[in-house]
Amino acid sequence: MITVTPGPVTTVTLNRPEVRNAFNETLIQALSDWAASVGADSGIRAVVLQGAGAVFSAGADVHWMARMIDFSHEENLADARKAAMMFQLLDNLPVPLVGRIHGAALGGGSGLAAVCDVVVAAEDATFGFTETTLGILPAMISPYVVRKIGLSAARELCLSGARFSAAKGKEIGLVHEVVSAERLDLAVERHVQLFRKAAPSAVAATKVLLRDVYGRRPADVFAMTIEAIAAQRVSPEGQDGLRAFLEKRPPRWADPSR
Repeated sequence: MITVTPGPVTTVTLNRPEVRNAFNETLIQALSDWAASVGADSGIRAVVLQGAGAVFSAGADVHWMARMIDFSHEENLADARKAAMMFQLLDNLPVPLVGRIHGAALGGGSGLAAVCDVVVAAEDATFGFTETTLGILPAMISPYVVRKIGLSAARELCLSGARFSAAKGKEIGLVHEVVSAERLDLAVERHVQLFRKAAPSAVAATKVLLRDVYGRRPADVFAMTIEAIAAQRVSPEGQDGLRAFLEKRPPRWADPSR
C-alpha cells in the first residue's frame, strides 16, 4: 500500500495507483506505522511524500467509507480514530515532510498536503476539499486545513467542495511552489537540499515550537520560547553550529554523506 525508499532523504510513495491512491484501512495503518517509527535520531533528514501513477491521491477510498453502514457506532469511531491518527502522526514527524503533488490531491489527499511542511505542485495539479460533494465532512483534516489556509479560505473551499488549481493553492498558502511537471523533481530536490543544511535537532525542536506558539499571544509563550532557545544553544548541535560559524567551517551535520 505504501513503498518506502529509505535513506537520509526518505521517499514514501502511496502505492494504490489502480484506485488513484485512495486510502483504505490498510494504507492508513501502513502509513501510520511508518510515521510512528520515525524518531528524531533516525538519521532521516527529510521525507518526500508522493503518489504512484497518474495522481497524488484521490483521498479516502469511497468503498471503504461506504462499508461503515455495517459498523457499530463504536467500530465506526475506532475506524475514524485510526485515520485521524495517521494525519496527526504525519503532522508530528520530527523531520521535514515535503509533498510532491501531481495530477490531483482531493479530499484527504489535500489533507495530506496540509500536514506537509512544504508542498511542491505541478502547475496542472488539481486540489479540492471535496468531502461535502459526497455528503460527508472534511472532519479529520479540518484542524490542519484551517491552520494552513485560514478560516476564510477554508469556508470557501470546504463548504462548496470546489476543486481548485495549484496556482490557487499557492495563493491561499496550501502550496509553496508551482512548477511545470517536467521540473517537479528538481524543485523538490532543491527544497530537500535546503533542509539538509539545517541541524536535525534544531529542525525537530522548531517544528514543535511552531505548533506550540501558533495562535497564542507572545506573552503566553514567553517562558516557553526562553526555555527553547536556552536548551538548543547549549546542545551539541547548537554548540557545533555556533563554533562552525566562528571558525568559518561547515557544521558536522552539513556533511553530504549524512
